[in-house]
Formats: sequence, C-alpha cells, structure tokens
Amino acid sequence: MCGIVGFVNNDKKTNKDKIIKKMADKIIHRGPDSEGYYTDGDIALGHRRLSIIDLSNGLQPMFNEDESLVVIFNGEIYNFKELKKDLKKHQFKTNCDTEVLLHGYEEYGVDIVKKLRGMFAFVIWDKKNKVLFGARDHFGIKPFYYAKFNDTFMFASEIKALMEHPDFKKELNKDILGPYLSFSFVPTDETFFKGVNRLSAGEYFIYKDNELSIKKYFDVTFDATNEPYEDYVKKISAIMKDSVKHHMISDVEVGSFLSSGIDSSYIVSLAKPDKTYTVGYENKKYDEISYAKDLTNRLGITNHSKIISKDEFVNIVPKIMYHMDEPVSDPAAIALYFVAKEASKDVKVVLSGEGADEFFGGYNMYRQIVDASFYNKVPFFIRHAISNVCKLLPEVKGVNFLIRRGERLEDSYVGMNRIYSDKQVKQILKTRPIMPNREVMKDVYELHKNDSDLDKMQAVDINYWLMKDILGKADRMTMANSIEGRVPFTDIEVFNVARTLPFSAKVTKENTKVALRDAAKEVIPNESYKKKKLGFPVPIREWMKEDDLYNKVMDALDTPIAEELFNTKQLKKMMTDHKNGKKDNYRKVWTIYAFIVWYQVFFLEQYQF
Repeated sequence: MCGIVGFVNNDKKTNKDKIIKKMADKIIHRGPDSEGYYTDGDIALGHRRLSIIDLSNGLQPMFNEDESLVVIFNGEIYNFKELKKDLKKHQFKTNCDTEVLLHGYEEYGVDIVKKLRGMFAFVIWDKKNKVLFGARDHFGIKPFYYAKFNDTFMFASEIKALMEHPDFKKELNKDILGPYLSFSFVPTDETFFKGVNRLSAGEYFIYKDNELSIKKYFDVTFDATNEPYEDYVKKISAIMKDSVKHHMISDVEVGSFLSSGIDSSYIVSLAKPDKTYTVGYENKKYDEISYAKDLTNRLGITNHSKIISKDEFVNIVPKIMYHMDEPVSDPAAIALYFVAKEASKDVKVVLSGEGADEFFGGYNMYRQIVDASFYNKVPFFIRHAISNVCKLLPEVKGVNFLIRRGERLEDSYVGMNRIYSDKQVKQILKTRPIMPNREVMKDVYELHKNDSDLDKMQAVDINYWLMKDILGKADRMTMANSIEGRVPFTDIEVFNVARTLPFSAKVTKENTKVALRDAAKEVIPNESYKKKKLGFPVPIREWMKEDDLYNKVMDALDTPIAEELFNTKQLKKMMTDHKNGKKDNYRKVWTIYAFIVWYQVFFLEQYQF
C-alpha cells in the first residue's frame, strides 16, 4: 500500500524535483517507510511506500530491464506469482508484485489490466514514446485523481497532494451539491474541487501529446445461471477460501477488523489471524465488542477493542474530512478511523468485510421486492397515480412505500443510503441543483435496462455506494493510520461467482445473503452467520439531541458558507425538531454539517493537520 503522485509538464523552467517532493510529502501517511522519485524533461513521478511485500527490494519508481519504462504503483496484485509464470522470458529483479506490471505491460500492452487480480492504481511512463498509461482496479478499491491546469496534467492518490502543485487552482464545484445531498457522498467522477476528477473503477487512460483518452475495461454485469442451490453454496465456499488465502499474502503480519455480523466473522473464521480489532460505545445498543470477543474466544485468537467516547467522535470530524478529501456524512468513517488506529499499534495489514452486501444481496431493502410482490400486481398506472398523490402528503410511515412502488426504479432508486429526496434537495439548496440524480446514474441504468429490479439495485449500489463511498472510507481511514486495508469480498473472482447467483440464492422473504450465509455457517463457530450486519453503528442519533453537539451543529449552520448555500432556517428547525424528539432528522442535518466542516478544513483552513 502506498501513495503515488505525478505530473506531466515539459516546461524546462519548472522545478520538478522540488514540486514532486512537496506533493509526495503531503501524503506521507500513505507510505511512511520510504520515498522515491523520477524526473525528466517531461514528467515527474513520486512514490511513498508502505512496505508489505519484498521489504528490501520493492522500492519505487521501478524500471524494466532497459529502463525505457518506469512505474509507480499503489495496491496489491494478488495473482502476481501466477502472472510471473507467464512472463518467464522477462528478467525479474525483485520478488514484489510491482514488477509484474512493468513486464505485463511490455507483454500485453493495455490489456494487462484484464489479467490483474487485486486492488491497484498505477501509472507507467514510456520514456521513448512519451506516453503515460494508468489504470484503476475493477471496483475502485484504490483511489486515483487527476486534473489539468494550464499545461500541466497532474495526478495523485489524494486530492490534497495535487494542491501542492503551483498550477493547481482551488475552486468549489457547487454543481454537485444536489447529488451529494441525495447520496451522502460524492457519486460523480467530478469532485467538489472544480477541475479535479477521479478515474472511475475499471478504467484505464492514456495521456499523449497533451491529450487524455479514457477507456472502460470492466463493467458490473449479472448472468444468473440455473444450478442446484447446493452448488452455489459450494462455489461461494470455495472462492471465499481462495480469496482469503490470496489476501493473506504478505511479508508482514495480517490482522482483521471484526464486527458482530456475518461478513467480518466469515473472513476472520477463514483467515484466523492472530489479532482482530473492534470498536464500540458505552451505549450497549451500538456495541459489538461482546459479539466479537465471543467469536475470537471460540477461534482461540485475540481481540483488541476500544470504546469511542462522544468527545473523541465529535472532535475527530475535521481530521476525518481532511483525510477523506471530500465531504462524507456516513458516521461509519469515524468508527473506521478509530478501529484502524487501534490496529496500527500492532499490524501493517488488516482484512475487512466490505463488498459482501452488494455482491450477495445483503440489504433489507432488497427484500422489499419480495415483500411488495402482492402490491406489484396492481397495474402500474394505478400505482403511479397513488404515488403522485402520496407525494403531496406529509412523510409518515407507509407513505414512502406507496411512493416507491408507484415509480419506476430508475426514477426513484439512488442507492442504499439516500438522504434527501429530489423535492427536499430543491427546498434545502439556495443554489439551483445543476446535476439531477437521473443524470448521475443514467449509464448504469442504461447498461442494466433489461435486468431485474434486484440486479438494477445491486448495480446501483456497487457502482455508487460501494465504489464511491464504502471502499473510499476503507482506503482513507486505514491509510490515515498508515496501514493497508484488504477486502477479500471485493475481489474480481468472488464477483465472478456472485454475478451468477439467481434471485432465490440472494434474497427471500425471510432473509438476505441466503447462499452466502449457508456457506459461512460451515466455518463460523457461533451464530454470527444469522445476525443482521450493523456496519459500524454509531450513537450519533442520540448525541445530536444533547446540548454540546446540538450547539456545535447550530453554530455551523450560522456560518457564511451555510447561509450562502442552504436554507438554514429550515435546517435549524429540523435540528430542533430532532432534539425535541419530534422527528428523526439526524442524517439530513449531519450531511450538511459534514459538508460545512469539510469546507472549513479545505477552503477556510481553520484546522491544521
């Protein structure tokens, strides 16, 4: 795990060595073990290394035999040993996975990305032809940002590194405020920094002669097969054992995060790492420590735990926004930060359970397709008319069901964590929402237009909730603590099994992740395989009713940026209603609060880290 930075600019007056060092230093937390640089008249490349594999010989930038190619790489290639067998004619100088990228590119060109199993973001500079090639892994586990200001094309693992380049222009991109309020994170390839974009998951790019071309090499698709149910369970069992085995490859100790649910319990039961890590709260309703310790006691391994106090949680929010680079209102990011900090005391690598719900059908909302089957028999034009009437009514229990079931999925579903409806966005924003949600998701819905509603929901949740929020949090919060997070569920070979599951192997009226649970119960020694996943729960709903946090949020709503962008009168009423127990508004208000704190960090520079 590492951090990469670089820029292309053939201006001979540019002090490339000084600039690239400054960019790399900004993300030293991603790689505190060593640093390396390459510059010539056209390009500057920088690398910060966290040593995991081949500790003594894996220094970057790394060159091929004749030094015509140079690579910087962030991530892990789990099938690098298998690939080396296919590249025998090339001379390998190290035992690390980075070198496979170089020789694989020599052998296969851009198609090397189709052969990789792992998490990666890398660039290869062809010195002779002055071509820059880069790619990001299938599911976007590793980040990659790029921008072009003046005549400089720049890129980095984190946006904050780009800001160290003298050509960078910092300007707020207000166009994506609407989608942010709906999704609770930034669902677009555009970022909140105007001119800065992320390379999408499953994409590669070529930059040559000042021109950037981007191509997609992987799309999330489903192809359910018709096999005996027991065969699906066996396939899941086999591929998860294989994935965990590959994700344990390391020259340093590997630990694991552990919650009370099936996902991390399954991984820990397969991997049996010596050390696991869990966080909890004084409020037992949100505490998972007792469940985690029960499992580790049965497995004979160690569990380290930490109780997060309210003050710790609230005070760390600015630092979380700094490390995330963009506002994220999911409180789980903060829990992840603390559990990663606890793990960093002992290990450099941790396993985590992200991806299981999206791949195997784990969300309760998916069950609504089954639960609503009786209502779906009503002709759509009648359901649609009822939906339109219900939109005029106050938000009460049952009304949202009637609204959703009277709309096409494409017009209503934006993912698992929807915060504001389109109507509410227009009420809260003072600026006109520039980018409607349908525009954000049109390509995904077009690709899956002939699929079932469950496939469409999973596609949306994989492409947005997983790729742009969950995996982003996992990367940033582990890297903030200089450890590597690995996600065995979010593996291309695991997905190739999951994509073949029929509806009944994923969701029934009684349960979610049906086949996965049956595979997991073979190895989990307690009943965690039955338990609903809580996903790093946080008692923030209760804390926001208490005076100290209530006043802190209300003060944020009085700031100039809040007054400029949002209907603060309505937000303050929502906050007061929440405090008084009239309505549960914590997610809506916290989403605004997270944005304001993020703005204070990056644009007002009120905090220093």
